[in-house]
Amino acid sequence: MGSMDFRTEQRQAQTLSPRLQHAVRLLQLSSLEFAQQVHDALGKNPFLEEDGNPDDQSDEGLSPEQAAEAQEAREAQEAAADTMAAPEGDLPGEGDRDMWQADGLGSGKRADDDETSALDMMAVPTSLATHLHGQLAVLPLTLRDLVLAKVIVESLDDDGYLRNDLQEMIEVADLDPAATLEEMQIALKRVQALEPAGVAARSVSECLLAQLSAIEDADARGLAQHIISEHLNCLAAKDVSTMARALGRTPAEIEAVCDRIRRLDPRPGWRFGSTQLQYVIPDVIVRKVRGQWNVQLNPAIIPKVRLNQVYAELFQRHRRGQNAEMASHLQEAKWTMCNVEQRFSTILSVAEAIVSRQKHFLEFGAMAMKPLGLREIADELGLHESTVSRVTNNKYMATPIGVFELKYFFSRAMTTASGGACSGTAIRGLIKDIIEAEAPTAPLSDAEIARQLATQGLQVARRTVTKYRQLLKIEAVERRRRHAPS
Repeated sequence: MGSMDFRTEQRQAQTLSPRLQHAVRLLQLSSLEFAQQVHDALGKNPFLEEDGNPDDQSDEGLSPEQAAEAQEAREAQEAAADTMAAPEGDLPGEGDRDMWQADGLGSGKRADDDETSALDMMAVPTSLATHLHGQLAVLPLTLRDLVLAKVIVESLDDDGYLRNDLQEMIEVADLDPAATLEEMQIALKRVQALEPAGVAARSVSECLLAQLSAIEDADARGLAQHIISEHLNCLAAKDVSTMARALGRTPAEIEAVCDRIRRLDPRPGWRFGSTQLQYVIPDVIVRKVRGQWNVQLNPAIIPKVRLNQVYAELFQRHRRGQNAEMASHLQEAKWTMCNVEQRFSTILSVAEAIVSRQKHFLEFGAMAMKPLGLREIADELGLHESTVSRVTNNKYMATPIGVFELKYFFSRAMTTASGGACSGTAIRGLIKDIIEAEAPTAPLSDAEIARQLATQGLQVARRTVTKYRQLLKIEAVERRRRHAPS
């Protein structure tokens, strides 16, 4: 019969505290997400306040000589302000000073001024519905016809298409007597006659057909109508040969008409609306100063937040045991400031290490990119490899040749025929150059590109070329082929 016994063992293991886990999660956030986190903490924590002194960051990005000149200019300005004291009796009162401070220190227009402010002059994006309603307002329509046309306009999606069934829209109009299907069709035709051409279409082919008047040549226009109506799938697949056989035309004629069709707008609604583009805000800025590459944090991404020292000192001076919640707030505020400092110092260190290894890329472009691994940066900075991975995620670097995500600079090494190493980024750049130099009538297949790379000492498999071509968003050989005119 087996026996039961108890044993005690001691083992050492590394664990992350909740605060450290939170700091790691913050490191992985993008700059916008991190700024939102800090803003939320600012609204909840009484020991945090906005740093309202923009002069602290005014010299960032300047050379030492430029910074000295800026400091001299500020001192001269302050000296001039001291000598230009206001005459006695003309000093502003307390109420006037509050008004000037609330009004942006006198830099903006007063609310009761008759002059137009800068905000009033900002362009307001016009939506597609507003644009169409404006055209309907000048048409000689009866109230009933106008209501039906407005129902059509309000049913359009962001692409400018009408996805709803006309029969269902009769109930939406809610007229007495009820609208007929024929009336709804007439209203649809009225809306389709408005600008932009192709609006209120119910399919891609209907949208493109409505824009064929832009093709001046009658023969090309007729051929385009056949292609859109009967061979839209071949048009999308760039299957010129099939369309040429079906329509009895030369491949060159079909190719010319297809190029003209592709200039039409399949989504006319995208020209309007308040859709905002999401711009990338770089975390670090790289400039070449006196022959040396200089890496600096982008001041725009650093949250303007600081610890309120007055509140912190008052609390520490009058701290009591029953103020546990305030003590927690103070500790959280200190951790927030520590996270802000640690985050940006880590980003800057990683960016500097990347730039020191990829100087040739900044000088000569993608084909000069060196192989680089996360471990190489981690070992140099004394960080964990996963930390470097988090730092390079959703972080961007602005360089003289473009804005790149930090992870773009990392790629595995590929051995060349001479025994050297080449990065995948450099090979992608070489593949792009080979494809750009190919003849349009005789594009290169992936196998032929692989053979050309082999002649340059790069042993790259055909499937690797295919993968890199797809990453570059370059189409396959048949879709790149152009037919010469006969």
